[in-house]
Amino acid sequence: MLVKINGSAVYGIDATQITIEVNVSRGAKFILVGLPDNAVKESKERIHVALHNQGFRWPGFKVVVNMSPADIRKEGSAYDLPIAMGVLVGSKQLIAEDVSSYVIMGELSLDGTILPIKGALPIAIQARKDGFKGLLVPAENAKEAAIVDGLNVYGMSTIEEVCEFFKEPNDVKPITVDTRALFRNEQCSMVNDFSDVKGQQTIKRALEITAAGGHNVILIGPPGAGKTMLAKRFSSILPPLSLSEALETTKIHSVAGKVQGNTSLVAHRPFRAPHHTISDVALVGGGSVPQPGEISLAHNGVLFLDELPEYKRTVLEVLRQPLEDRVISISRARYCVEFPASFTLVASMNPCPCGYFNHPEKSCVCGPGMVQKYLNRISGPLLDRIDLHVEVTPVNFDELTTKLVPESSEEIRQRVIKARGRQENRFSTTNIHCNAQMDTRTLKKHGFIDEEALMILKSAMEKLDLSARAYDRILKVSRTIADLESSERIQSIHVAEAIQFRSLDRQTWAV
Repeated sequence: MLVKINGSAVYGIDATQITIEVNVSRGAKFILVGLPDNAVKESKERIHVALHNQGFRWPGFKVVVNMSPADIRKEGSAYDLPIAMGVLVGSKQLIAEDVSSYVIMGELSLDGTILPIKGALPIAIQARKDGFKGLLVPAENAKEAAIVDGLNVYGMSTIEEVCEFFKEPNDVKPITVDTRALFRNEQCSMVNDFSDVKGQQTIKRALEITAAGGHNVILIGPPGAGKTMLAKRFSSILPPLSLSEALETTKIHSVAGKVQGNTSLVAHRPFRAPHHTISDVALVGGGSVPQPGEISLAHNGVLFLDELPEYKRTVLEVLRQPLEDRVISISRARYCVEFPASFTLVASMNPCPCGYFNHPEKSCVCGPGMVQKYLNRISGPLLDRIDLHVEVTPVNFDELTTKLVPESSEEIRQRVIKARGRQENRFSTTNIHCNAQMDTRTLKKHGFIDEEALMILKSAMEKLDLSARAYDRILKVSRTIADLESSERIQSIHVAEAIQFRSLDRQTWAV
């Protein structure tokens, strides 16, 4: 008897329908075709034992399983359940005439328990797109898949539950999730707040400008100055995720298997802080089965690279293209996948190997040329993509012990949202969403400065030995500062403030 079961395969962040054809006929072999990988080939033993432990039997006939389309490689253990259901229906141990109307996915344990899978959300999206009646997934993935409207999602814990579903489908209620209500509730909580940070008003101002314009920033300062503490609170002043951004972010985390069991939606902007020993593949994504890397997991959020010069040069260089294009393409011999990578880069570093160059109290013990050598670990092209270079100084005792309550993240965030709103109106007819994304033509149109501001910029470039590449960056940051001040025109005071945030462009900085 021939049975067709519908499954799904995830490539990149999208799913593709897979048809699992199971034919039970005379003979005594098990044949699995359709370009399966080793995990799929090993499914027979898992299915055999799982069926036995759930009170079923493996048919004493020839079982041929074909996974179509045959030119797409099938990977992972999520095909255990559809193959098992095909065997049960094909051997007439289960009567399920409506089985082809559903997409079925799940990994089997030896006791017949259905284990969670990766990519439940894109699988649900594709199932709705293909017009299926419903989706059967492991119980742990049910809430994640149920945020897709217009599709009946059923969470299953064992093979026996799946069989009971097809015997009496009306007795099982689909999982329902109020996506908008869940999104609102998840957004209410905020762990880190800027009110915890004493002093550092200049750095807070720099991070506010960074958030308002979507810029990248690097913090340079001695150990214990508060660089990491400030960076961890940066995402709390970014505008909240929209529902569409939350769904897109959840989709990426679903593919990577990072969606937590107690939630079904990523409602906060991601904050990723990989260790400096990370490989370039782990950062940008890839592998034999391409998976999203840290830059994609930070999509719509923050990528924090602490102690930037300690990262391998090859790792830092792979950031150059994603910082510009906001997408990463991973090519293999048979296919190419794209992962989104629109993130804000926040980096931090010590000014020198000992950490005390330019310290107001402690002396630097590094030898001649060591400061410049340490800085040279970061390439010019990468540094060119970072708009703000901010020097962080230690907090003094009086600031640490002050009774004044610092400004909260919510207060700063409201100013950021207002500035972002001005940018959305300005770029409403383009694909640009914030000032940091402006190209040369757009910058020339919206970054016009008057004669007084131009003279200040000229004087700064001459006296501070600023490089030519700093020109565009200063104009972009000036445009953001003007937006924060609700000013239509870039004024001299905006340019002057932007200039002070280009520390590493000063030719005399490391001398």
